[in-house]
Amino acid sequence: MSFNNTIKQFDSGKTLPLVEEFYTLQGEGFQTGRAAYFIRIGGCDVGCAWCDSRFSWNPESFPPVKVDEIVERAASYPAKAVVVTGGEPSLYPLDYLCTELKKRGVQTFVETSGAHPLSGQWDWICLSPKRQQPPVDSIHMKADELKVIITKPEDLDWAEENAELVKSSCVLFLQPEWSVYEKIVPVIVDYIMQNPKWRISLQAHKFMHIP
Repeated sequence: MSFNNTIKQFDSGKTLPLVEEFYTLQGEGFQTGRAAYFIRIGGCDVGCAWCDSRFSWNPESFPPVKVDEIVERAASYPAKAVVVTGGEPSLYPLDYLCTELKKRGVQTFVETSGAHPLSGQWDWICLSPKRQQPPVDSIHMKADELKVIITKPEDLDWAEENAELVKSSCVLFLQPEWSVYEKIVPVIVDYIMQNPKWRISLQAHKFMHIP
């Protein structure tokens, strides 16, 4: 079955190709340190060379799971906050998931490359744009947070291109790619000191050795 046909199986929004779900502390960006229930959805057509969740790219690897079951588990935890990540969440209709979570008083956060139009109702949208498949036009002005992964100094130009497109209240983050952390952190630190509209995002969960 082709990638697109696999994705179409989930058009109802009542099931999703669930990769994993877990309760932890958020490790990146604006929400760092907050407890939240993570829902990782399978399927990604962006294909970042440095991706640390490549296992999630093929949606055929993950059988459909009922959204109602996912919601019940997520709502049972104390934090009442869910982060939907991937893979690429914008591949799927997420209105039903968000509606059911909100019925239970759960806040909804999403991490997306913006490669496809985003559905759902979100309390916080983290946009992490990728150069090889840029965000669709509609997503920048919806983003509450712009988080750009930096692997080399040239990526700072890509960060600035995207920063010009977001709303004024959007929080701007530069995040060192983990495999080149030692090399690129000094570059990012110096850049932010010269351009203080930006903040640094570190993958704190990796330092803490938690999911």
